[in-house]
Amino acid sequence: MTDFDKTVDRRNTDSLKWDVDESELPMWVADMDFATAPCVVEAITAKAQRGVFGYENVSEQWFDAICNWWTTRHQWQISKDWLCFVTGVVPAITSCVKSLTSCGDGVCVMTPAYDIFFHSIENTGRQVVESPLCYADNCYRIDFANLEEKLSLPNVSLLILCNPHNPVGRVWSREELARVGELCAKHGVRVISDEIHCDLTEPDVNYVPFASASPVCADISVTAISASKAFNLAGLQSAAVVVPNASLYEKVVRHLNYDEVAEPNSFACVSTVAAFTKGGEWLDELRRYISGNRNYTAAFLAERLPSLKLVNQQATYLLWVDCSAVTDDSEAFCQHLRAATGLYLNCGAKYRGNGKNFIRINVACPCNVLADGLRRLERGVNSYKR
Repeated sequence: MTDFDKTVDRRNTDSLKWDVDESELPMWVADMDFATAPCVVEAITAKAQRGVFGYENVSEQWFDAICNWWTTRHQWQISKDWLCFVTGVVPAITSCVKSLTSCGDGVCVMTPAYDIFFHSIENTGRQVVESPLCYADNCYRIDFANLEEKLSLPNVSLLILCNPHNPVGRVWSREELARVGELCAKHGVRVISDEIHCDLTEPDVNYVPFASASPVCADISVTAISASKAFNLAGLQSAAVVVPNASLYEKVVRHLNYDEVAEPNSFACVSTVAAFTKGGEWLDELRRYISGNRNYTAAFLAERLPSLKLVNQQATYLLWVDCSAVTDDSEAFCQHLRAATGLYLNCGAKYRGNGKNFIRINVACPCNVLADGLRRLERGVNSYKR
């Protein structure tokens, strides 16, 4: 059994997340405060002890580990011919935006959504076309009428899908995904599906890969996957794209190589192989712990902060909290929380859509750290003035 209550001191380690004042508590960026699975540490240590860090090929074990993991954990049989190594999901998305669209094209995003999607689109001279998700009864759903309206626009040629969805935490059903695929195919729109959070569902919830939802979905899509979120390996720069359509694969991979984001560093492949071949038990323990943190947060809010509502979620360790009863300006609210209590959260406004009424809280931390954060949140709410 892994002791997820153990605190790992990450201050003064050049950590992006923890490069904050000593009095501050960062619960923002999607970076866990747990040590990764021991099997990953052992694999990296063995590699480091060889003492040579030259150019690397992508190993056969890397292909096998990914194919076997998705077959056994997610019931999707991936062919090795569909896979290409890439240094990260974000570089993959940005490269695909460039290869699958033209300057000035519209790229559809269902909002609120991971803010880096907008950067990948706008920084490459494309336009974000928002299709807002429906929010009702403390849950988000796809507005299919609005989605089709946006997909039918003559300049829209690509949809970036988030599955499971960050930040709202929805695991889209097979039926929902198949309908998205049908609408995209109808209007000649391809899909990039960001599935980096797929292994972080609630213990009793299964995710459906977009490309497995229907033959149509497989034919029009590029899926970006990685062990980095589930095993806390973001700094090792290892991910993959899965492209079942052969001609689409050639186009995507050619541009990934053109962008120089398809070559592994010395630890990228061995860490992924270790995670996906030996890390299953550790991951299941992690998911149970995160679920406990989610439940702890829900109980705390219900008892101490009923003005804040935790959105119903089935995935990720990033909680999406409705603060509309307290403020309609999440940016100002988060600034107040940090100044008054040292609690550093993400304001929902950056995710667009209806995000101005929400905050995002990272609960992938020991429970005592979470308790500290929630007490700070309570003080901040009580001292906040609109």
